[in-house]
Amino acid sequence: MQENNSSGAATLVPYGPLSVSDRLAKKALRNFKERVIELLLLGAAFVSVLTTVGIIWVLVSESVNFFRNVSIWSFLTDTMWTPLFAEPRYGILPLLAGTLTTSAVALVVAIPLGTTIAIYLSEFARPSVREVVKPFLELLGGIPTIVYGYFALMVVIPMLQLLMPELSGFNMLGAGIVMGIAIIPYVSSLAEDAMRAVPMSMREGSYAMGATRLQTAFRVVFPAALSGILSAYILGISRAVGETMIVAVAAGMQPNFTVNPLEPAQTISAYIVQVALGDLPHGSIGYQSIFAAGLSLMLMTLALNLVGHVVRRRYREAY
Repeated sequence: MQENNSSGAATLVPYGPLSVSDRLAKKALRNFKERVIELLLLGAAFVSVLTTVGIIWVLVSESVNFFRNVSIWSFLTDTMWTPLFAEPRYGILPLLAGTLTTSAVALVVAIPLGTTIAIYLSEFARPSVREVVKPFLELLGGIPTIVYGYFALMVVIPMLQLLMPELSGFNMLGAGIVMGIAIIPYVSSLAEDAMRAVPMSMREGSYAMGATRLQTAFRVVFPAALSGILSAYILGISRAVGETMIVAVAAGMQPNFTVNPLEPAQTISAYIVQVALGDLPHGSIGYQSIFAAGLSLMLMTLALNLVGHVVRRRYREAY
């Protein structure tokens, strides 16, 4: 702080230990508002945590009741899933095979197309084109999956039957292709965001060395954004594994132990939908089986998320 003495010269007078500018002084009302906002944010975080804990509690508690009547070994190794038969058998392998097969078909469609779209939007598209294409692409992610299911059943599968007349009306191939179309927005949008986050200086350095735009995209930008791109792939896989209505409508509801995509099959999520509609009485072993199936699906998704976390840490680049 400066003061002028009698001679007109300025002297420095330090603030006292408790002297604070009025503009920066603490105000009780402002502190109260900030405290309330902090508590609201903390409450929102606790809601998500408690919701997750509640879901896990329901799945585990009901699954324990199921495994009191069905051995875990037979659940994991039996190749028959017939809970509606007079002599029911509860082998998860047919549902697991259907889930993994449809997911594999979906990823074969989504990963190449999603990555190509992301590279084009990030490195080649003009800003005006990007502003039009990306919103339309993300709009695909907002279409209800039941609509995709009927699109697979009424359009995609009949088109496949023109090429393969012996193809069944319900099959994992048609359902998987449409699943791949449904998850393209997730893969392409996240991958494009990761590539656009790469500093422009890396691109300019590549151009200065004589590289083309295509070479820069594949040899500089893609490796630099690899952690984000792999995260997009992991999200797409999780989305495909948990898909319900597309496979329930187009893949059939037959729990066949097969990995042939040309045949009908049932996935874990589709079976949960079937039983939840009231095919089995509440509290029966068959009804409790949906919780064991749901627990299996949750563990699969958890494993994928853990893999994604490890991959992000392994390939993450800081700029």
